Amino acid sequence: MDCPRAEAYVLDQLHQLPAALYYHGRHHTIDVVAAARTLAAAEGLTDPQQLALLGTAAHYHDAGFLTAYQGHEAAGCQLAQQVLPGFGFSAAHIELICRLIMATQMPQTPGTEPLARLLCDADLDYLGRPDYWPVSDTLRRELAARGQHYDERAWLELQEQFLSQHRYWTAAATRLREPQKQARLAEVRARLAALTTAG
Repeated sequence: MDCPRAEAYVLDQLHQLPAALYYHGRHHTIDVVAAARTLAAAEGLTDPQQLALLGTAAHYHDAGFLTAYQGHEAAGCQLAQQVLPGFGFSAAHIELICRLIMATQMPQTPGTEPLARLLCDADLDYLGRPDYWPVSDTLRRELAARGQHYDERAWLELQEQFLSQHRYWTAAATRLREPQKQARLAEVRARLAALTTAG
């Protein structure tokens, strides 16, 4: 399987994503690929084939946005099934990649599959990073462009709910990201409290 060519192909395709995908743009895919590699290393994953399949799944996990917003995971699987045989991927490899992509659908469902757990954690890596606020703002802008408008209070309440209910699936992400995620949650609650006081 020629992972570099398969990944270069989809990255080239992602240039065609709609401009209003402020969060789910090509930059998000590149971010998730980097996070997946970092988490895989932190988890001690060294098997070359497993790393290659994880990397390809990360590259294709949001490629479905090229053709669909709702149900983009299934659309991404369809793209993988169409193009990956041409890059030498077996049916079993493509089936695994599709399972990984589908695991990232909200709410995340990685089960016990280690690669799916890694990809799910990489997909929401930003929740426990210093750039949480600017990244979450891109999601708010993307939703607004689709007609889902949130005022400040409603957005903060949504963030509080999401951060409270979210869990990381790997020991590495729990160690590397959970403390910062809890700090972000505290910031969200402080902003909500300030709004209540001001109101």
